[in-house]
Amino acid sequence: MRRVAVRILHDRSAVVDGDAFQLLKGRVHEVEGRGRIGFALFQAARSAGPIFWIVLGHDRDRPMPCALPEGVAERMHLVETRNEVDLLWTVEETLRALPVALVIAAPEKPISLTAGRRLQLAAEAGGTTGLMLIHEGRGSNAAETRWSCDPLPGPQDSTRHRWSLNKNKQGTTGTHDVNWNGTTAAVHLVAQAGERHQPEEPPG
Repeated sequence: MRRVAVRILHDRSAVVDGDAFQLLKGRVHEVEGRGRIGFALFQAARSAGPIFWIVLGHDRDRPMPCALPEGVAERMHLVETRNEVDLLWTVEETLRALPVALVIAAPEKPISLTAGRRLQLAAEAGGTTGLMLIHEGRGSNAAETRWSCDPLPGPQDSTRHRWSLNKNKQGTTGTHDVNWNGTTAAVHLVAQAGERHQPEEPPG
């Protein structure tokens, strides 16, 4: 019989000791995969303060007010931009603004190293957390962390997801299977006992 450890994380404003999904403030992170919007909504649910979600005007893949987690709708501001240049500019300016808690953006094109560094400087200046919803292989080397998130096979109403931290500049990486119902800031984390999390290799 395999041993498993089950924890429930509740977080709206403070760092939970050992919280596997806490995004470092004042830095920009990335998430890819079919479950990237769900992961972003989870981060929105556990943040405290105004949230800005920035998309291209023609992008229909955006959060719907009726499907937002509890307490998010009244704090979320949806911003549409005309093109990729405007989107990155808007993200940069919003990251610098106070008292924004979380900036989520969905670019279509790859994020260059220069653009990624500009976003990191803006996030540091504003003390704001950024989360870029990227397509696979289109992230920036400047990202603080990069997540890959996908739903797991199951019934039609399954709430199981696999959230993998594949890049981490300041810690370990690892994969977690979770149950998250999409309505609150609580997630049921199921981690296999003895799972090994390896530190990210230094750049060559």
